[in-house]
Amino acid sequence: MTHLDSLEAESIYVLREAAHHFQKLGMLWSIGKDSCAMLNLVRKAFLGRVPFPLVHIDTSFKPPEMIEFRDRLVREWGLQLIVGRNEPALTAADTFPAGRRTRVECCGLLKTEPLRATLAAQGFDAVIAGIRRDEEGTRAKERFFSPRGVANDWNVKQQPPEFWGQFQTDFGPGTHVRVHPLLHWTELNIWEYIEREGIEVVSLYFAKDGRRHRSLGCWPCTGTFESQATTVPEIVAELRATRLSERAGRAQDAESEGAFEALRASGYM
Repeated sequence: MTHLDSLEAESIYVLREAAHHFQKLGMLWSIGKDSCAMLNLVRKAFLGRVPFPLVHIDTSFKPPEMIEFRDRLVREWGLQLIVGRNEPALTAADTFPAGRRTRVECCGLLKTEPLRATLAAQGFDAVIAGIRRDEEGTRAKERFFSPRGVANDWNVKQQPPEFWGQFQTDFGPGTHVRVHPLLHWTELNIWEYIEREGIEVVSLYFAKDGRRHRSLGCWPCTGTFESQATTVPEIVAELRATRLSERAGRAQDAESEGAFEALRASGYM
């Protein structure tokens, strides 16, 4: 069994555990490489099906390539998609691009608030998310099965221990749970898996005019990196040689010290 086989097997085990233990389950779909790899894992875990709805929080500032990719896969695969938006904030232009909010405040308004509202409206008791421990510091503190408060708030000091593949899935009434099947993967693992499985991803990941995206988000806050990688094998080779942080192009991460952890504590992905 290869390293990718082991990663895949553990992720499929986590997905099946989630489906077994939680009655109302959904999956957050950012349309990025991680959630596309996870969608492939879901289809393997459930014999070609995606047996729960996908939730996409639409800030209205995603690059059009991402939305076109999302809508095409929904049509082709017959996926159930739920889209959440903070329409009052968008109508009032109460955003960073309009000059009325900081980047971090805008993330709270356009991502955290509609996420919490959408999850509450749908009555999910657990949602699957495609975060990884190596992605940034606060995510390294997560668990595979991570309990949240009634408002989806995250208390890093109250995360259950997880030893030797033993996961706690029995939580008290009213507890919302985030499930993280990719927690033990790295960025390189994701791209190696995309290469092995032939998974389609958004075209923005591939270099154009010497630049490409490593992490996709809202266009006002997501930069590109110098790159000549125009194929998945070239991205894999590039990642094996680089020491540059994956989220170095995310402007909101660097806006203020501790900002990202504060966002996640309030319910952010």
